[in-house]
Amino acid sequence: MSGKQRARRGRSRHDKAVNRMTLMGITLVVVSLAVAINLRGTSLKAKDMDYQAKEANLIRQVQEEQDRSEELEERRVFVQTKQYIEQVAKEKLGLVNPDEILLKPEK
Repeated sequence: MSGKQRARRGRSRHDKAVNRMTLMGITLVVVSLAVAINLRGTSLKAKDMDYQAKEANLIRQVQEEQDRSEELEERRVFVQTKQYIEQVAKEKLGLVNPDEILLKPEK
């Protein structure tokens, strides 16, 4: 073998080693990125679950407040009726209608 052939064979081996190292480096980078993306995805899924729970809670609170608002509106309408006025007059003021007879229990 001549000196040129040995140099080519040495260079060829060196090139193959460099190619293997490059391939291993690229593989390491790709695996690292895959792991990082997987970890980030897991973190995002956990946050998503937390946000879904908060959203469900807020929807429930909104519904409760709407129900309460409806009850208050019904109460507001009732307070303006004659029936309510008579009820308060009887309970708080002790008043009676002219045609009613008030019986008090003996003590």
